[in-house]
Amino acid sequence: MRVDAFDFELPEELIAQYPAEPADSARLLEVRPDGLGDYGVPDLPRLLAPGDLLVFNDTRVIPARLVGHRDSVAIEATLHKATNDDGVWRAFARPAKRLRPGQVVRFGGDLTAEVQDKGEGGEVVLAFDRGGGSLLDALEAIGAMPLPPYIRGGEAETADRERYQTRFADKPGAVAAPTAALHFTDRLMGELADAGIGWTTLTLHVGAGTFLPVKADETADHVMHAEYGVIPAATAARINAARRAGGRIVPVGTTSLRLVEAAADDDGTLHPWAGETDIFITPGYRFRIADLMVTNFHLPRSTLLMLVAAFASLERIKTAYSHAVEAGYRFYSYGDACLLHPGAD
Repeated sequence: MRVDAFDFELPEELIAQYPAEPADSARLLEVRPDGLGDYGVPDLPRLLAPGDLLVFNDTRVIPARLVGHRDSVAIEATLHKATNDDGVWRAFARPAKRLRPGQVVRFGGDLTAEVQDKGEGGEVVLAFDRGGGSLLDALEAIGAMPLPPYIRGGEAETADRERYQTRFADKPGAVAAPTAALHFTDRLMGELADAGIGWTTLTLHVGAGTFLPVKADETADHVMHAEYGVIPAATAARINAARRAGGRIVPVGTTSLRLVEAAADDDGTLHPWAGETDIFITPGYRFRIADLMVTNFHLPRSTLLMLVAAFASLERIKTAYSHAVEAGYRFYSYGDACLLHPGAD
């Protein structure tokens, strides 16, 4: 398909710079085959049904934005993907043109990293002087949260360490939040439980490439980034049992949906999983697990918009987004939410 089909105009003032307060007070647009419904996130317990199962991503965002120097040159690096070698990360560096393999960048404290390789678009491979928990501790001490550039130019505030982290965040490794889950508070989870709606978790470490616009002219020419994910055996069993009992599987966010679809058989049976996935979902894809999904409003020309168009139909998503713009919904990571029902063009 032409990538142009997933473009739209968005007034800049509708790009949310801060999340709703409280987080579960955000608006919710239900997108059904028979039309649209304007609600709030607190309405989810009555919009879902007893026996439905929500699936959350429990990845934890690390403070992946670092400021350092090479000799007298100031360097900013944003980590975006761990490699298979402990302590070695792919990162976007500025100014990358001032870096060469073999050079050492010194960050805050005593953290250093050697440039192992350079790629295109400002990407470098950094080998830190430590790995595992020691590196995570250093990042927590000196790093900043890697907000996307459409939120305050990417400049995080101290409060973003909590508000850009979901209540399910447990497994460190993401450099972008699974933002649909930001709306779920303890209060909302209690109300969902009272309504007979269950939940479970999996892990997909979200990379920065998730939010980048597609630069190819055709979707078939886009190379999808790979992300590491884990579906525990208990999670797979819980989802399979809910489906057998007639419950609907409701991934919260595109990351949860991508992982369950990557690990499912053609008949919809889900298996435990550990590994990387680069599944790229576009219109025409046959969904095997997801029955509904909760998600935010996505960027034009992004793989996320293509995914929701595949799930709810491109024409219905275009109608929903036009309505959302006219009604003043707030877009992107800190914005409002959608409850999508499946559909086909």
